[in-house]
Amino acid sequence: MLKFPTFKTTAITLPLHCSFSSSSLQISKSSRSFRRISAFSTVNIHRRSSIAAMGDDSGMDAVQRRLMFDDECILVDENDTVVGHDTKYNCHLMEKIEKDNLLHRAFSVFLFNSKYELLLQQRSATKVTFPLVWTNTCCSHPLYRESELIKEESLGVRNAAQRKLLDELGIPAEDVPVDQFTPLGRMLYKAPSDGKWGEHELDYLLFIVRDVAVNPNPDEVADIKYVNQEELKELLRKADAGEEGLKLSPWFRLVVDNFLFKWWDHVQKGTLVEAIDMKTIHKLI
Repeated sequence: MLKFPTFKTTAITLPLHCSFSSSSLQISKSSRSFRRISAFSTVNIHRRSSIAAMGDDSGMDAVQRRLMFDDECILVDENDTVVGHDTKYNCHLMEKIEKDNLLHRAFSVFLFNSKYELLLQQRSATKVTFPLVWTNTCCSHPLYRESELIKEESLGVRNAAQRKLLDELGIPAEDVPVDQFTPLGRMLYKAPSDGKWGEHELDYLLFIVRDVAVNPNPDEVADIKYVNQEELKELLRKADAGEEGLKLSPWFRLVVDNFLFKWWDHVQKGTLVEAIDMKTIHKLI
């Protein structure tokens, strides 16, 4: 039987500004919270105006445009210390990444079923960065909100992973309890997507073994498939050979080349806890 570390924490799926204490998480209804939300909205309006002047994004999908402007990523330094926040749009502009060295926190979920097959997704054609590439189960960002800033036992990142598995793949929160995610490590990487967009992320790598109901959101996901180790190796071969136009995301390829198969073996042996290293930040730039 697989044994994973158990975190005595509380799952939270509410997406908007929440406050927490050491014993619980609850919605803040204070006037201070409403003032903060109002200020947040004013800042976003100014950001939208300034960003719009940077170039014509009229061809951007409406859903992706909303997420790019409304979502606030967590800015960190190379030691993973929070230094601020900025729009998803700004965090993925290569010009700002290079000029301001913007680095944001991210996560990558690797979900296995009870047969130890890994769930992969192909990103939708409307994604701003890396459209139609194949990647691990779910890749996204914890947002600048209290429930996803919690540092202890990576709870903020795990809350974000639960939220995005629902958003992208329709996986219900009860199918992926936050205490079932195993944070294995962190890596820092930079990767251009095209001439305008790219990634510069400090990425938390999360494993979970669960049989889940999947209902992909077409705004986020073009296709899904479960693969065993041999099937993934064949996908890697095709991607390397340029066959069938198959492409893999750069962060997924970094995990594959540096960690995945040895961690996968631990999953099958029920010894995944032996692979945990949350002290090291692997710089794979």
